Amino acid sequence: MKDDLNFYRNIPKNNIPLSQLLNDESLFVGVPKNWFVVITDVENSTIAVANGQHNDVNLSATGSIITVLNTLKKLNNNIEAPYFFGGDGSTFLIPNAVLQVVLNALHNYAFHIEKTLGLVLRIGSLSLETVYNNNKSVRITKLRHNKYLTTPIILGNGLKYAEQIIKEKFNEDNDELPQFESLNLTGMECRWDEIYPDKPEKKVICLLVSCHDESKQAEIFGIIMNEINFVFGDLNQRNPISALQLKLNTSIEKIRREMYVKLGKYKRSYLITNWLITVFGKFYFKFSKAGKLYVYRVTQLSDTIMLDGSINTVMAGTPKQLSKLKLLLDDLESKNLIVYGLHSTYASIMSCYIEDREEKHIHFVDGTEGGYTSAAIVIKNKIKSISY
Repeated sequence: MKDDLNFYRNIPKNNIPLSQLLNDESLFVGVPKNWFVVITDVENSTIAVANGQHNDVNLSATGSIITVLNTLKKLNNNIEAPYFFGGDGSTFLIPNAVLQVVLNALHNYAFHIEKTLGLVLRIGSLSLETVYNNNKSVRITKLRHNKYLTTPIILGNGLKYAEQIIKEKFNEDNDELPQFESLNLTGMECRWDEIYPDKPEKKVICLLVSCHDESKQAEIFGIIMNEINFVFGDLNQRNPISALQLKLNTSIEKIRREMYVKLGKYKRSYLITNWLITVFGKFYFKFSKAGKLYVYRVTQLSDTIMLDGSINTVMAGTPKQLSKLKLLLDDLESKNLIVYGLHSTYASIMSCYIEDREEKHIHFVDGTEGGYTSAAIVIKNKIKSISY
C-alpha cells in the first residue's frame, strides 16, 4: 500500500527536451491498476463561455485542482498525484487508498461552485483496472521543463477512454452529494489581467492533438513537438506569458469574484485587504528586486504544455508561424494519424495556486474567447463528421 501511495512521487524527473523524452519509451511506466482516474467537468461549458463566463469556467477547473492538492496535503504531505488542467475541467490520477476522501472533497467543492457561480461541476471516477481490461494504456513519466517546473507526461489512450466512460455516467455518479462542509481553497488567486503576447503581431494559440493509435503516439507527438520547436522556438520563446506583459488587475470586481469562489460569502476585510495588497503589488512587482524575481518565476511556473495521452499546449506565435505548423498537422490528419483542434485568440488568461511565493506556485494558462474549450469543440466536430 505504501509503495502504491508513493508511486508517482518515486518516478524520477527527466531533465531532457520533450521530443527527446518521447524517443525513449523505456522512461515511461504503467500506473498501478488499483489507482483511479478522476474527472471534473463544467457542464455546458461552451454555453457558459458564450455567455461571458470564461473566467468563471476557468476558475472552477482551477479550484478543483486546488481542492485535490489541499486535500492530499492535509491527509499526507508526501502523497503526490498527477493532474491535468483542461480549461473547463481537470483530470487526476488518484491512489485507491485516498480516493473516497478526494471524491468527497470534490463533490463538496462542486456544491459550492453551483451555489456561488451557478455552474454545475460534474465529478466521476474509473479504476485503472477497468481501463486496462479494455485494452487501453496509461504510461507515465515526469519532465523537468526548467529549474522550477516539473509536470507529468502520459502516453496511451487510457485517460481519454476513462473520460468518455465517466462522462456517460456523470448523472448517476452525482445522485448522492455530501452535505456542504468548509472548503479548503487556500492558495487560490486570480489577480492577473488578460496577458497579451510580447509582440503585437503575435496571437495566443491553443492546440489539442489526439493520436488514436497508441503504438504511434510517441513517434507522432515527437514529430509534432520537433516542428513546434523549429517553427515557434523552445518553451521560453513561445511562452505566451512574458514578464513585461504581466499586469495585476486591481479592480474590486476581480477581487470580489475571487472572494466568493474562495470563501463562498462576502467578507469585507478580505475584500479590502486583498485589494490593497494587489494595488501595492503593482509597484512591488515593477520596482523591487524580489518582486521582479517572483514575476520571472511566474513565467517559468506557467503550465503551458501538457501530455495526457494528447498534446495540450498554449503558445504565442504569428499567423505565418501557425500556417507553417498547420502544413504538418494537416498532412498528418489527412493520413488519419491525428485529429487536431486549435483556437487562435488575442490574449491568455491565468489562474493560480500559491503554496508559497518562493518556488511553490503553479499557474494554469488558457486562451481567451474559449481557449482549450473552443479547440476541443473543433476536435469533437471533426470526429462527428468522420463518424458520419
